[in-house]
Amino acid sequence: MNKQKKIVSMFDEIAPTYDVANRVLSFGVDKSWRKKACDKTFKIYGKKDVDLILDVACGTGDMCEYWLKRGSHNDVKVHKVTGVDPSVGMLEVAKKKHIDASFLEGEAKNLPANSESVDIVSISYGLRNVVDRVEGLNEFNRVLKKGGILTILEFTKLENATLMSKIRDFYMKKILPLVGGLLSKNYEAYNYLPNSIENFLTREKLIKELKEAGFEIEFVKGFSMDISTLFIARKI
Repeated sequence: MNKQKKIVSMFDEIAPTYDVANRVLSFGVDKSWRKKACDKTFKIYGKKDVDLILDVACGTGDMCEYWLKRGSHNDVKVHKVTGVDPSVGMLEVAKKKHIDASFLEGEAKNLPANSESVDIVSISYGLRNVVDRVEGLNEFNRVLKKGGILTILEFTKLENATLMSKIRDFYMKKILPLVGGLLSKNYEAYNYLPNSIENFLTREKLIKELKEAGFEIEFVKGFSMDISTLFIARKI
């Protein structure tokens, strides 16, 4: 089994408890990160009529629901939201939520969308799980309309160690695997998650890759002591 298939299989296994684990492990603060990401994206895009939002690595559909809710909050008419994920287990959970969105099986590097057909592409805490990341970023660029927006929420690797980063790392490496493992009965999965952050890019390196993929950086902001980082980029 290759690395990407192994990651997908892992998410299939933890799908039934994924939402509960997320809320517990983030103390619910991830909800505010998602709201801020949606609100800032709509403001930067500047259009009140949005044909299609494509949420990649949509998991259990959380971000799809936020796009719809925050669109209404920002007086933006969102005509269609589609969630894409390679994990059938995650998609099954998403579909049971009865969100007004479509859910399709697919990978970041091969999206089920026509070229230049999407207004906004988003990926929340899934980019570090995309093995062929450069291909994925190029694919995001392909499906976006000219001037379309890419919104990324991710846990990035910190360049320099600080007191707060040490506290973050302790929580991620020691507490998260224990609590996540207890909730999901899958300790391997929740050991993988902090390791995936450690092996991921720094903020600066991800910005560089985005530029190389044909994006112009519009906004970058860290949340909660830089635990999470929001990147908003526009297709040139």
